[in-house]
Amino acid sequence: MIDKVTSIFNIMICINLESHNPFFNLAVDEYLLKNRKEDFLVIGINDTSVIIGKHQIAHRETETGFVTEYNIPVIRRISGGGTVYHDRGNINYSFIINSESGKQIDFRKYTLPVISFLSSVGADAKFEGKNDLIIDGFKISGNAEHVFRNRVLHHGTLLFDADLDLLKGSIRKDTTGYSSRAVVSNPSPAANLKDKLKNIGDVDEFRSVMINWFLKNMKDAELCELSGEETISTELLAESKYRTWEWNYGYGPEYRFFKTFEISGLPHKCRLLVKDGIIQDCSIEGSDEMATIGKKLTGCRHMVPDLAELLRKEKSSITDNDVFNFF
Repeated sequence: MIDKVTSIFNIMICINLESHNPFFNLAVDEYLLKNRKEDFLVIGINDTSVIIGKHQIAHRETETGFVTEYNIPVIRRISGGGTVYHDRGNINYSFIINSESGKQIDFRKYTLPVISFLSSVGADAKFEGKNDLIIDGFKISGNAEHVFRNRVLHHGTLLFDADLDLLKGSIRKDTTGYSSRAVVSNPSPAANLKDKLKNIGDVDEFRSVMINWFLKNMKDAELCELSGEETISTELLAESKYRTWEWNYGYGPEYRFFKTFEISGLPHKCRLLVKDGIIQDCSIEGSDEMATIGKKLTGCRHMVPDLAELLRKEKSSITDNDVFNFF
C-alpha cells in the first residue's frame, strides 16, 4: 500500500500552517497552486467557519439565522463540491500536485494517502460516493478539487473532535425555498475520529502524527514554511478575495427564493429573484405595508444587515427576527 501511495507524488513539500484564520488558509491553497511549481501537502486547523463550494449559494447552503447568531463566517473556496464545516477540532489537508492533462480530477487517487494514514492509526476509512471518506457509515471527511493549468488542488477535511452540534446547526436542512442551477450539497451523518482513535488524545497530537507519517512515507518529503514575501502576498489575496462579500455571497448563479410566513399574525408570501447577490425583483403578499417594502427591496443586497437597515429606515413594525423570513 505504501509504495502505491508514494508513487502518486514527486518530491513533496509539507507545510504545517500555524494560522487558524480560514480566510488566510484558503488563500494559501490558491497562492501555492498558481504561484509555485512544486508538489505540496498543506495541513492546518481553522477557526469556526462554514466553507462552501465555488458554485454554491451561500444562503441556500447555510442556516442564515444560525450562522448570524453565532457569528460564523461563510467563505467560498475555489474548488467545487459541497459545503463543509470547520473548527479547531477539524484537520484540513491540501494536496497541490502537478498532474498530467486529462487525468487531474481523481478523488480516489488523492484520498488514497489519507486512507493509508488513517489505517496506520487504526481507523478503517473507505472512499464512498463522489468524494467522501466514511467510517462505520459516518462521514469523517469531505473532499473537493480544482484544476489550474497542469496543476490540481485536492483538499479535504478530517473531523477529529469537531463540535457536531454547531456543524448540524450551520448547515441548512430544508433548501426547498431556493431554486437555482447551483451545486447542491448532499448532507451525510457525520462522526468524529476521536471516538475511533483511543490512543490519540487531541487534535494537535493527531495533526503531529499525520505530519510525521507523511514526512516518513512520502518520497523525499521535507517540512517548510512560507517565506515572508509569500505570507504577505497570501494575506493580500485573503483580504482582496476571501474576505469580500463579492466573492463569498455575490459570486455564483442567480437564484429564486420563495417562502410563506406570518408577520403580526398575518400570513405572507415572499418571492425574490437574486443575481450577483443583489435582489433584482421582489414581491410580498399579505399586507399593504409589506407589499410596499417588497418594492423597495429591489437593488438591495440579499444580506441580513442590509435588509434589517432598510426595514429600520422604513420604520417597519416587524421585529428584528422577522428579517430571517427573507432567507
